[in-house]
Amino acid sequence: MTDALAELARLQRATAGHPEIVDVPDHGFLMIDGVGDPAGGAAYTEAVEALYAVAYGVRFHLKREGIEFKVMPLEGRWGSDVPGDVWASRDRWQWTMMIAQPEPVTAALVESMAATAAKRRPNPSLSRVRVERFAEGRCAQLLHLGPYGEAERPSVEVLHRFIGESGLVERGQHHEIYLNDPRRTAPERLRTVLRHPVTQA
Repeated sequence: MTDALAELARLQRATAGHPEIVDVPDHGFLMIDGVGDPAGGAAYTEAVEALYAVAYGVRFHLKREGIEFKVMPLEGRWGSDVPGDVWASRDRWQWTMMIAQPEPVTAALVESMAATAAKRRPNPSLSRVRVERFAEGRCAQLLHLGPYGEAERPSVEVLHRFIGESGLVERGQHHEIYLNDPRRTAPERLRTVLRHPVTQA
C-alpha cells in the first residue's frame, strides 16, 4: 500500500460512540454520481459495480508495473435537494460513490480500464466513472456498528451533537466509509465510518 493510502486507512480507524476530529488530506478517488434510494436501486447497484470493475482493473494494471496496493473501501458522500427530514426522502438522495486511488492513476488510465471492463461485462455506468481529487480537510467522525440507513440515525445524531458542542459547524456533504462488504457480512456486524466536514463556528 502506498504511503498516501496508508494514511487514509489510518484515519478510518474510528471508534464506536466516541466522535473525534481528523484532518483528511487531499487525495485522488474514482468517483461516480447518482440519485435515488441505494436500497434495492438498480441504478445504484450498477454504479457501484462499475466503480469496483475499474478499481480492480487499475489495481491489476499497476501491479504489473510494480505498484502494489489493496483496493480501498467503498465510500459515499450523501446529500438531498429536500429540506427537513432527509431520512424520509430516500428517492431524492444525491450520492457520489468513491474509492481512493494511488497517485499514478490518471484519467486516461481510468478510461482504458473502463473500456476493458466493458468488453468483459457491459455496464452503461462504466462510462461515468472518473478520477478526481477530493480535499475534505477537517472532519468529525465516529464508527457506526450495524445496518445502514435509518439504523444510522442515532449515530448521526451523536456526531452532529458532538460537532455543535465542539464549537464547530457542518459544511459539505455527509460522508460514509464502508469497512465491510454487506454481501458477506451480517447487518449487525457492519462497520461504517460516519464523517462530516466541519469548520469553526
